[in-house]
Amino acid sequence: MARKNFCEMNPFFYALSVHKERIKRHIKNLFSKDKLARKKSDDTLPYLVWSHSSNMIKRAPGVDLTLQKNKAVNINIAGSAIHKTLIRPGQTFSFWDRVGKITKRKGYLEGRIIKDNKLIAGMGGGLCNLSNTIHLLILHSPMTVTEFHKHSDALAPDEGKRVPFAAGTSVGYNYIDYRFRNDTDSTVQLLVWCEEDTLYAELRSDTEFPYSYELVEEDHRFVKEGEKYYRRSMIYRNITDKSTGKLVEKELVLNNRSEVMYDYDLIDKSLIR
Repeated sequence: MARKNFCEMNPFFYALSVHKERIKRHIKNLFSKDKLARKKSDDTLPYLVWSHSSNMIKRAPGVDLTLQKNKAVNINIAGSAIHKTLIRPGQTFSFWDRVGKITKRKGYLEGRIIKDNKLIAGMGGGLCNLSNTIHLLILHSPMTVTEFHKHSDALAPDEGKRVPFAAGTSVGYNYIDYRFRNDTDSTVQLLVWCEEDTLYAELRSDTEFPYSYELVEEDHRFVKEGEKYYRRSMIYRNITDKSTGKLVEKELVLNNRSEVMYDYDLIDKSLIR
């Protein structure tokens, strides 16, 4: 039997470990040279870099609908804290610096979170959907990702056509952050808002960028390793010169290996290798 980590022995030790990591992050932030983006503007920047929308509520076998609806509430609250944030040249966007601590007082509810590689109910669950949506925007731009944490992108069966990197960006207050830096000469702006069951997001700029970006997934399949199934694929980013239409670069974004965390009977059998 594998030896358990200190934080896995009981809930008290786990909470103590989390508290330690949060203190370490506060100290790191205190001495960091990052210039964090903290200003908003009611005026929307003129050029659309990329946009994305997604359904916040999954209705599938084995998925708790109450937790899904709570997730939508949580995303709406956190999204409002981010909406219309400006990231000027040289500045860094920090998810948790914008969103702040997750509390009941702010209106957050229990949603799905991943703990010890299991899906459970937890306060503020579902914000990984929001951070992943932001990550998708950034992958379609010249912004520089400076902090990224991955979790499984096989939490539930795909709805409709497969979207590369449809999920898989992990956040946890405050030490599991998502950050990107604006290394361009232009100011960009994040827009995030919810309408009914749909999350909308846009990245906009005050000037037009010369390149376009596209995510491409290759060799997508499910494989069995021991007693578990995993989603495997290679996700690339194609960078194209807008003026010539020529591919400038194809770069590997992720060598994807994600544990399937839903009923194996729901895996698309045609994709099992």
